[in-house]
Amino acid sequence: MRIRATVAAVTGALALSALVIPSAAQADDAHRSTVSDVARAAQSTTGADSGAKSGARSLAAESAPGQLDLTFSKFTVNGGKPIAVGTTATKTVPTTFTVTHAADVNIFASDFKLGAELYRGSFNSPTNELYGDVDPTCKAVSSTVATCKGQIAVWPQYDLIGNADATTWKAMGFAVDYNGEDPMNPDVTKIGFALQDGLGTARVQRQSSLTVNAAPEPVKKGRTITVTGKLSRANFDDLKYHGYASQPVKLQFRKKGSSTYTTVKTIKSSSTGTLKTTVKASVDGYWRYSFAGTSTTPAVSAAGDFLDVR
Repeated sequence: MRIRATVAAVTGALALSALVIPSAAQADDAHRSTVSDVARAAQSTTGADSGAKSGARSLAAESAPGQLDLTFSKFTVNGGKPIAVGTTATKTVPTTFTVTHAADVNIFASDFKLGAELYRGSFNSPTNELYGDVDPTCKAVSSTVATCKGQIAVWPQYDLIGNADATTWKAMGFAVDYNGEDPMNPDVTKIGFALQDGLGTARVQRQSSLTVNAAPEPVKKGRTITVTGKLSRANFDDLKYHGYASQPVKLQFRKKGSSTYTTVKTIKSSSTGTLKTTVKASVDGYWRYSFAGTSTTPAVSAAGDFLDVR
């Protein structure tokens, strides 16, 4: 996972620890990821009751340190769909949310940062967190309301701890008014902040893969064919694909010239995820396997394999 800044107590004052990042190309992203940590640190200095995090923060104006009069609402991530993540490519999905704030809180100031992220575990001590690679863009719809578009980016190599990450994550919003403080080393007692839990949830899934092969081909009408394949899914522990065992998979057929697949039978994947069954060939068409998915793994269908029947 990308290593985030942590918050530590030093002689009664809170400071942000130095970042450790895997490459220079990720430096800007790592800087952005500390914004929520800065907000957490600032909150700690106020002695705010952690039980109030599900509601609004409504004390301080922009120029004063403390809790900002700013709330988040109408949060969505990936259009409400699960986030299926593989083993190598970064998976980036869109987020949207609305920010409501006091008229004297300038969310468009150059040193004002806000966003939303996903976390699992507890709010105060998350087990893991996911956030965007770029800052959200916001558009004012009134003097106190703005609509924002952002993203959540999942880098498998740096963001995922293991298969336990294939679960439901919670969403939280954060905002920091740096008030002229150095964003890389702020005095958190002098900044404005907002933290809000309970914005929504999102499910992270292990990406699935499905293959098929119908043989022999060509084949005489009425002869038996063997349809093989394999159902696999991403493993977040070692970042490789492994067979998905003991799962029901449908064998489907689409006649040449048709656009519709029909289910011929349902079989189960082996202990290594392989699939194998036999059927009679009658007409030209496409054979495929189709998997309905589970809570941790998305549905997937193999590309149809054309069989020439003579």
